[in-house]
Amino acid sequence: DTFDQMLARLDTAFETQRRFVANASHELRTPLAIARTEVDVALVDPDASPAELRAMAERVLEANQRSEHLIEGLLTLARSERQPGTVKPLDLAMAAADALEVAAPEVDRFGLRVSSVLGAAPVSGDRALLERLVANLVENAVRHNLQGGWVEVGSGITGPAHCRRPSPGRRRPRGH
Repeated sequence: DTFDQMLARLDTAFETQRRFVANASHELRTPLAIARTEVDVALVDPDASPAELRAMAERVLEANQRSEHLIEGLLTLARSERQPGTVKPLDLAMAAADALEVAAPEVDRFGLRVSSVLGAAPVSGDRALLERLVANLVENAVRHNLQGGWVEVGSGITGPAHCRRPSPGRRRPRGH
């Protein structure tokens, strides 16, 4: 039974890894295909103007930046699986503010309205993973939005019940 359980856990781990590699490959394929298409189109057009070539270069740069962000996230994830990170305090409000600052050029390009209420949200954990988590949420909200859409980012603490664990024998109030 013990051996069968171990084999089942290994099978689950291998299947999870296969899905992860397939998803990562799919995500990387998109920006690489965009870059290749842009270059191919520019190369077959002998009359491409400097403005058209510049626009193509900007689209290729954007696709490369998307690949870099994805690779950065994958490397962070791989590092976190190899070794447990050091648990450190972090205020998610600061991570959200940083993520919004990084996303500002894309926000402007899409003409998005951004609303943020960033109250203190202290947590403890692996700083790199927590910052990547917040950055991914903001990046996805911007990237998968509509032209002229909106993004709302908020952080804070909703009540003291979230700051501590209930004492043994004491029930948490409903709704917390």
